[in-house]
Amino acid sequence: MGAAVVTISANGTLEEDEAGEAIVEAFEAAGHEIVTRELITSGHDNVQSKVSRLLDRDDVDIIVTAGGTGIGPDDATVEAVRPLLEKDLPAFADLFHLLAYDEVGTAAVTSRTLAGVGDQIPVFCLPNDPTATHIAAESIIVPEASRLTALATGNGREK
Repeated sequence: MGAAVVTISANGTLEEDEAGEAIVEAFEAAGHEIVTRELITSGHDNVQSKVSRLLDRDDVDIIVTAGGTGIGPDDATVEAVRPLLEKDLPAFADLFHLLAYDEVGTAAVTSRTLAGVGDQIPVFCLPNDPTATHIAAESIIVPEASRLTALATGNGREK
């Protein structure tokens, strides 16, 4: 399985990207390949364009972004990615917030996430926080990645 990991940040470098690294480590520990890992600047059009291009790639089976999901005026990842999805996975947000509450308490209330399927590819948008990405990637996304990909492409059966 080929995973695309994109961190959305106004500043920083891949070497300093702890949130993205947590996602990469979870996928690699499960034997999945990271086909691209990028750091891009925030902004609705920039994020939407990047995710759209990733959805068009033949080597990408799953996309995970980190960043731009907060409640600040510049946080637009959820709004940029939502129109690219044909199907929502609302239970992801429920599970994520349940697990996040155990780690960070009521601070989880400011954490927005998004999960769905676009062009038969599962897409997850996470906060740019190493704890959040670790929780989401290791506890939810990676354990379900193969099944989600199979279901999204029609190569699996719903249980």
